[in-house]
Amino acid sequence: MRNLKKVFENRKIEYDKLLKYGFVSKKNVYVFEKDIVENNFRVIIEISKIKQISKVLDLATKDEYILADIEDAKGDFVSKIKEEYETILHDIIETCTIIDVFRSNQAKKVIQYVKEKYNDDLEYLWKKFPNNAIWRNKSNNKWYGVLLVIPKSKLGIESDDTVEIIDLRYPKEHITEIVDHEQIFTGYHMNKHSWITIKLDDTVKIEKIYQLIDRSYELSLEK
Repeated sequence: MRNLKKVFENRKIEYDKLLKYGFVSKKNVYVFEKDIVENNFRVIIEISKIKQISKVLDLATKDEYILADIEDAKGDFVSKIKEEYETILHDIIETCTIIDVFRSNQAKKVIQYVKEKYNDDLEYLWKKFPNNAIWRNKSNNKWYGVLLVIPKSKLGIESDDTVEIIDLRYPKEHITEIVDHEQIFTGYHMNKHSWITIKLDDTVKIEKIYQLIDRSYELSLEK
């Protein structure tokens, strides 16, 4: 049996989509079953708010086929089972969940604001860095916003905690006027002469962040 907790990490499960996919709800547990490898094995997936697990059943013996969940298990037959098994899991993730990395109240508000005003969705460009995402201007592909989860220490704050931040373009000639290293910082992981960073922890009022997003978008239009 496989614990799928890590697979669903930073994903939001959309339970209505599970039902459309073919899951059956049984006492708040969503169960999906599908036969694989010429109907000789059965993939069983159980999803609830408490746990997410999966297993492969050998239909001939009615026993769990544990090799399907052993990473080092090799061989053509095992590989075939694993391939079909993993394909199902991947498809369910892509079809029935959405990325849910940014969870602070302000992060959710700015994501909604950008969607409603510019009809832009976050793009997750790096598999190795799932906590990084960007918005780009459709007219020229220039970035105008970056959302990240970083240690506070990266901003010079003495803390082991992480914080969600937004990077935005800002006029070069006015960077020193707005950066105070308490509420607004020079651009983290960006050009510090033309980008600023804001913590999305209510340090800066959301209305001001909206204004700065609009300014960043305008700057992304400039040649």
